[in-house]
Amino acid sequence: MKSQVGKKVYRLALLFLATTALSACSAIGKKVSAFERGTLSKNGMQLVGAPKEQASMNHMFAAREGSVGGFGGAGGGCGCN
Repeated sequence: MKSQVGKKVYRLALLFLATTALSACSAIGKKVSAFERGTLSKNGMQLVGAPKEQASMNHMFAAREGSVGGFGGAGGGCGCN
């Protein structure tokens, strides 16, 4: 009796998770309306507030450090690449 109840709970939990995952996937590919684009383009909504400054910092770190992770930089700090 106890194992049947456990199986039912497991199936209900699995069904709930599958339904939640499928409903979350339906939000992918939504089109942004024209009036929302102005809000999304503000500096506060960007991942990096000052992209030019961040790019120069990444370049400086790539030149100085021998190993750089995640920025696509190659070579060492000697500038011989």
